[in-house]
Amino acid sequence: MKQLFIFFITFLILSNVQAAPPAAPFVSYTVSGLSTSASWQPVGGAQGYKLYWAEYPVKIPVKTIHHIDLGEQTDFAAELNKGDMLYVAITAYNQDGESDFSNIELIAINNELSGGDTTIFDQSSNAFDNPAPNLDDEGEARHIIGDTEFEQTFVTAPAIINSGLGPTFNNTSCAACHPKDGRGTPPVAGGISNSFFLRLSIPGSDPETNGPLPVPGFGTQLFDRAVFGVQPEAQVETIYTEINGQFEDGTPYQLRKPTFTIVDAYRPLPEVYMTSPRVAPPVFGRGLLEAIPEETMLDWADEDDADGDGISGRPNYVWDIVSKTTALGRFGLKANVPSVRVQSAGAYHSDMGITNELFPQESTAGQPQSDGLKDDPELKPGILDDVVFYIQTLAVPARRNIDDPEVKKGQILFNLTGCTACHIPTVKTGELEGVPEVSNQTIHPYTDLLLHDMGEGLADGRPDFLATGREWKTPPLWGIGYTKIVNGHTFFLHDGRARSLTEAILWHGGEAEATKENFRALSAADRASLIKFLESL
Repeated sequence: MKQLFIFFITFLILSNVQAAPPAAPFVSYTVSGLSTSASWQPVGGAQGYKLYWAEYPVKIPVKTIHHIDLGEQTDFAAELNKGDMLYVAITAYNQDGESDFSNIELIAINNELSGGDTTIFDQSSNAFDNPAPNLDDEGEARHIIGDTEFEQTFVTAPAIINSGLGPTFNNTSCAACHPKDGRGTPPVAGGISNSFFLRLSIPGSDPETNGPLPVPGFGTQLFDRAVFGVQPEAQVETIYTEINGQFEDGTPYQLRKPTFTIVDAYRPLPEVYMTSPRVAPPVFGRGLLEAIPEETMLDWADEDDADGDGISGRPNYVWDIVSKTTALGRFGLKANVPSVRVQSAGAYHSDMGITNELFPQESTAGQPQSDGLKDDPELKPGILDDVVFYIQTLAVPARRNIDDPEVKKGQILFNLTGCTACHIPTVKTGELEGVPEVSNQTIHPYTDLLLHDMGEGLADGRPDFLATGREWKTPPLWGIGYTKIVNGHTFFLHDGRARSLTEAILWHGGEAEATKENFRALSAADRASLIKFLESL
């Protein structure tokens, strides 16, 4: 905990220390519900004690630390609020000065409730696939209907049910890309993946929407599958290159860099075009993210880095096909989608070729391939509403092992290394119309939903509305420790290149370069603690 001690000392102005200040006390803490208490044995030579606290996370350098003089009492008790997280420490003092800090504790109230009242305590492989427990009977019944539709497999028209697949597509159901409502897998070298695709565009932006320009004959998403009688647009060939590196303590590591090449195109591609690889992310908790007030996100933004911390998150403003106006983006890997409704309708249309009320034209419209059977829209009325409600009301899994000392240590290191500058731990949602279950909840998503320059190593070179080719949205981290349990793998980042949480951190660059270097400089034991904290989420 030496780093933490140095960290607090940098912002604490001690009184004039003379020859013999008292020793620091050792404090025992107890947390029960919203109540926190602490006690310690009297320290020889001490005339009194002071309580210090600061909210977690703190920005470095710390600007706000609070303290009160406890006098001679050797205990204290306090009532905190749901979701509070505080650093707490005690000092002893006498006429000669003040001691060092006691053992510093991170006090967290209901820290395991990642999704507030929508949190579910399920540590099985179904951890991502539960209705929010605060749904009433009517809401739960509707959620189950939406779940059924999410799982449905579409087939080629004509058919009695689930008709209209394609003519070109990437997959046949929502659940095929998001298995168990979780994270997809990247393609293996020389192989394919059911939950991977390439975004496409050519230089420039749409004059009406400011969005990416489609590649003539291909659109904005590459379709590697097609119905009988129609040719897939192309295939994607994947190779990985190993990159060697080492931590400051000399421990070696390897990263793998993917290269994706379009092959077997049904027609020649233009000379200049851009691609962006995407692996499907988890879908739980999105109603809560949608309920985060816009003003909160804008308060987090610091596009010009006015505070000088090297972090310059900024919002993406995108086209909302529902309102036909520009709106704040918060979904998609580049915050390029404004709402769960637009995200869901776009996935039906682009991933499966299923036309709907928001996207009534076939995904191949304007292409020489095929234009379907003119039975648009193919998604039956009401299905989109039910699927949107289902996604909005998926429960968030609870944190695990929150009292493990190594997890607590890792949570502190997560702050000290700078991770919380973008992965903001706690926020309160506002109102989401029609979904009171996700409204006014204190949640711990570990995201700011803003765009950040992540460096050349992760750059795709493809703009998306205001997002540049080097910018990505901060992904939420809640539930990330369940990935192995639910989906059977630990592939992370936008294209699944990272094979572990450690590799994911080591790919950070740009605004996160200093944070990555702080992580590289940790001891092996401290790195393990930080990863153990992430695995507790």
